[in-house]
Amino acid sequence: MSKRYRVELSEEERRYLKGLIATGTAPASKLTHARILLKADAADGGPAWSDARIAEAVEVSVATVERVRQRFVEQGLEAALVRKTQARPSRERTLGGRAEAKLIALACSAPPDDRKCWTMRLLADKLVELEVVPAISDETVRRSLKKAN
Repeated sequence: MSKRYRVELSEEERRYLKGLIATGTAPASKLTHARILLKADAADGGPAWSDARIAEAVEVSVATVERVRQRFVEQGLEAALVRKTQARPSRERTLGGRAEAKLIALACSAPPDDRKCWTMRLLADKLVELEVVPAISDETVRRSLKKAN
């Protein structure tokens, strides 16, 4: 059965991948993907190993070999070497840019009359009261202020 995504490395790409592996300073996943591509190379005199054999030699799953091979053919060498970035984050930020700006402005303003200073819980409750966010924890407020400071 012929492979759908056939890896054919140029001499320059092959040299780059071998150099990358030889230095060994790149992240482990990048080195693993480089090894996969070198073993899958079907261009003039390349090893052209099967996916199962590559997976066994590099100690990854066959699906990983297939994904690296596919990304190389569709998107190029760099895309095959690095992890795919998330299309969208798994969790949306509670405080966006404007909400964070309102939090900072609130924290810099005078505290309520009966208080000496703002607490994280007071700030969180005030943000909900002002309808900046539907709900927020005091820990999120603390992290946002720490990051802004």
